Amino acid sequence: MALEPVVAAIEEGPNLELIDMSRRLWIGAILTLPVFVLAMGGMIPSWRPYLEAVPGWVQMVLVTPVVFWCGWPFFVRAWNSVINLSPNMFTLIALGVGAAYVYSLAAMLVPDWFPEGFQMHGRVEPYYDTAAMVTVLVLLGQVLEIRSRSHTSSAIKRLLGLAPKTARMVKPDGTEEDVPLELVQPGDHLRIRPGEKVPVDGLVIEGKSAVDESMISGEPIPVEKRAGSSLIGGTLNGTGSMIMQAERVGAETTLAQIVRLVAEAQRSRAKIQRLADRVAAYFVPAVLGVCVLTFVLWAALGRDAPLAHGLVNAVAVLVIACPCALGLATPLAIMIGTGKGAEHGILFRKAEALEALEKADMLVVDKTGTLTEGKPRLVTLEPSEGFSGDEILRLAASLEQGSEHPLAAAIVQAAQAKGLTLSKSEDFQSFSGQGVAGEIDGHTVKLGNDRFVVSFNPEPTAMAASNRSSTVAVGSRLNELQEQGQSVVFVAIDGRVAGILGVADPIRSSTPEAIKELRADGLRIVMLTGDGRATAEAVARQLDIKEVMAEVRPAEKNETIKRLQAEGRGVAMAGDGVNDAPALAQADIGIALGTGSDVAIESADITLIRNDLRAIAAARKLSRQTVRTIRQNLFLAFAYNVISIPVAAGILYPFFGILISPIWASAAMSLSSLSVVGNSLRLRTVKL
Repeated sequence: MALEPVVAAIEEGPNLELIDMSRRLWIGAILTLPVFVLAMGGMIPSWRPYLEAVPGWVQMVLVTPVVFWCGWPFFVRAWNSVINLSPNMFTLIALGVGAAYVYSLAAMLVPDWFPEGFQMHGRVEPYYDTAAMVTVLVLLGQVLEIRSRSHTSSAIKRLLGLAPKTARMVKPDGTEEDVPLELVQPGDHLRIRPGEKVPVDGLVIEGKSAVDESMISGEPIPVEKRAGSSLIGGTLNGTGSMIMQAERVGAETTLAQIVRLVAEAQRSRAKIQRLADRVAAYFVPAVLGVCVLTFVLWAALGRDAPLAHGLVNAVAVLVIACPCALGLATPLAIMIGTGKGAEHGILFRKAEALEALEKADMLVVDKTGTLTEGKPRLVTLEPSEGFSGDEILRLAASLEQGSEHPLAAAIVQAAQAKGLTLSKSEDFQSFSGQGVAGEIDGHTVKLGNDRFVVSFNPEPTAMAASNRSSTVAVGSRLNELQEQGQSVVFVAIDGRVAGILGVADPIRSSTPEAIKELRADGLRIVMLTGDGRATAEAVARQLDIKEVMAEVRPAEKNETIKRLQAEGRGVAMAGDGVNDAPALAQADIGIALGTGSDVAIESADITLIRNDLRAIAAARKLSRQTVRTIRQNLFLAFAYNVISIPVAAGILYPFFGILISPIWASAAMSLSSLSVVGNSLRLRTVKL
């Protein structure tokens, strides 16, 4: 086959192979038509006297360019297959066409050289029509196959079509200019007007809008964007106007990386293809053996020109047995399956992942960032008697401004969302694993666990005792909130317990439905997290996950996956953090969420562009449909050859008088290839 680009281009120009094959097909068809009439017209009695008067050299003149110009690519590829010790369909085609042509030429020039067994109706019949018709029909099959094959890269072309050709650059002096996308550099400011596509990856620095990211993520609901929000190149802006700062351009954009991953997956090989490869290695030699055996048996047992029948049937065996369908069975399905996944935000890094996902029977999921949003939020604020909720939150957030703890960020964010004015803290102190303390607007403020806010008490003993009773009163809600998956922070102001703050990482809105779908699909769900057991079990209860492995350190996650695999499980692992990377690499199928760390994504076999576990269920469906299509293709290819080769050899002739000419054999061979192509193209209609 002609070489194809590693990554399809949106504007590839004319398909030179298709143009060349189409030209050869049309010229071959025009020259073959009169040959076909001369050969078959004799079946019409009134035509026979005129056709028999046409000299044999007329067919030879017409057929020679058909065989040696129109069919020349087949001979070139056949010769390459011989010198590379890799026989293929063109080996068989060249042998069949060449044998028919050489035999016909010899029958015309030196008919006396042939023994009586080659004579039919008192003369040695030429088979120019066979050589020409087989060549034309194989060319027709090649043209149709090339056209169909071009559809397999349509997914990549659609992805490439998402990127705009230009970007509107905002210059330092405030003027704006449309520039080619190739000139955009990281740090450039770009304006995105209503209805325009986002040119590159970056951050919103001014304005707000809703952006349709469905073409990449598959999520139909537009995503709100404001200052600080990230943008993905190729997505579609809504009605607002924004100015963005470019961060990743060219080959570094999300869209470019998606195209690269899809192209790599389409070129990779699935395990199931090894079966086809092993069969193909022995197939052509076996067909040559059957071809020789066919001729020998006809010569020994046949009647009425047995040698001529033996030659014709041997040629029919060569033509009908072409293993083209076998070679197309797996690659076409893989190409279309991976492209279909990319259109729905599911990126398979290699073909083996597309095949293996169907076999997984256990899904191990990380909690933070996978089942949950990965962004802790303040969900509970309960002041003690005599304290204001807003004042507690203001002082707590003022103190937490100096902390990098995720809980601190949630508290500060909640205060800012309420529009509270934060103050500067003095004498800030951090106590590892316990809490923080400092002076805010003349108040001593402490945040931490219940023991910390009591033990760190500068007040007299009587006041401390009163404080402990307040802690007990406020702490009566501690167990209840922890059972809900909240991390509870006590706040003490001037030695008194002022209230509690509950911070939780909310479960993604799509997660409950995703867990139900995955469980219904036959997967055993296991939560694997480094979080505390109380928090992990609270989330598990809400999602009805029965198996929870909590307080597992990053190094232990990998060992846990190994232990599950040792039980004979096909383990798929879904995660998004750096700490998940070893486990993702160890699992039979690693699934990374697209917003996770780069390390996790590089370690995974499948990347989900959107943070939605329902995409795993969609990926499983696509995997199942693709593997089913591959199996159907292989069955069609094997069944075709198992049935057609004996028939072409003449096994039905003693019983029913049925023989298949090489012309019909070439038509059947082309149809077998097209049946595999058509079956693979059905994957484009799968609903995910």
